Amino acid sequence: MVTVSVDEKPGLQAITNTAPDLPPVPGKHPTVASDHEYERLGTCSILAGLDLQNDHVTARVERRHRSREFIALLKNLDQYYPADCTIRLILDNHSAHLSKETQAFLATRPNRFKYVPTPTHGSWLNIVETLFGKMARTFLQHIRVQSWEELRRRILQGIAEINAEPVVHRWGRRSMH
Repeated sequence: MVTVSVDEKPGLQAITNTAPDLPPVPGKHPTVASDHEYERLGTCSILAGLDLQNDHVTARVERRHRSREFIALLKNLDQYYPADCTIRLILDNHSAHLSKETQAFLATRPNRFKYVPTPTHGSWLNIVETLFGKMARTFLQHIRVQSWEELRRRILQGIAEINAEPVVHRWGRRSMH
């Protein structure tokens, strides 16, 4: 059995500059400066599963986060793990997780997935939220792109880099203080 922490990060905006960046100016601004004006190119949702044993991230970047996108993530997890392995999912009670479409898919894979729901209003207890926080502090911080597809590629590239050098969280007495 493996345990995978699953959640969605919806509403991430693809933003592009309306003017070229300004080069550094000694005495004024030491780094490249961006204009305050921008154009919105749409939003995306990141659907991710974080393996709590080895920190591997399985993720999708989608325009929406409905049942069909969640089922696509389940299919990715199904393909990634050995067929004889039960996949325990820690997740909230989002409607896509409980929909008729999702239940119909789960019925085609009996005993493959086991849900462990987080408490109502307690999704912050789901450790995948630390992944989203890491992404926000690193490769997503102040990100500007030329297209929605570029945003998607850069998110998936960032996740590939996380998977290349996983940092497994180990709970212990010290982490409780």
